[in-house]
Order: sequence, then structure tokens, then C-alpha cells
Amino acid sequence: MNDIYKVLTENEWNEACLKGYIDTPLDQEDGFIHFSSARQLALTLQLYFKNEENLVLLQIDTSKLNEEIIFEEVNSKNRKGKFPHLYGKLSVNDVLDRWNIGRGAFKLPNDILATAEKNI
Repeated sequence: MNDIYKVLTENEWNEACLKGYIDTPLDQEDGFIHFSSARQLALTLQLYFKNEENLVLLQIDTSKLNEEIIFEEVNSKNRKGKFPHLYGKLSVNDVLDRWNIGRGAFKLPNDILATAEKNI
């Protein structure tokens, strides 16, 4: 199942396309690549991207990274639960699908929302 997503600003995506891999300042600071599941996306968008007008949402091809993705418990004041992390590089070739999403409560594609509802 490919229920792993990465949210990037347009600039981060453009840089990733030039470099061939995704490398954000937050991921560098924390030492791993942050992902969200479909259920976690709405809060991720609200907490970390509320000031952005346009974003790029990436669905990750987990068949390429399944062994490397680790679900780790997060217990911060804003989030709790297990979040997918990658300790290594995320290539642009590891992206299964991509959407440009804009402000408007960041409307997620219907297929992602349906996946989120299945997991309730």
C-alpha cells in the first residue's frame, strides 16, 4: 500500500528536480525524511504549511523504500502516534504520483481522502 506522502513547497520540489533527490531544511535538521500517511496529511498541512499558498504533494512508491521506512512514535505537544521516517535519500524517482495543491483549506485529492476514511 502506498499510503506515504511528502509535502514540499514549490521551491523545494524545483530544487529536488534539479538535484535528483528531495532534501528540505527540516529533514536536514532532524536527520531523516519526514512523511505523513493519508490520515496525518491534514494536520501536517495545518501545522507546517499554513502560510504557503501552493504546495506539491508527493505519493511515495513504498515498494522502492519499504525496507527503509521506519514508523516511529512521535510525542510532541502537537502530534502523537507513529509517523513514517526515512533515514537516507529520497530520490525523485521514488515518487509514484504528484499533485499541485493550493490554498483553499488545501483540498486533498479525493483518492487520498478516501484512503484516510478507510483507516478510521
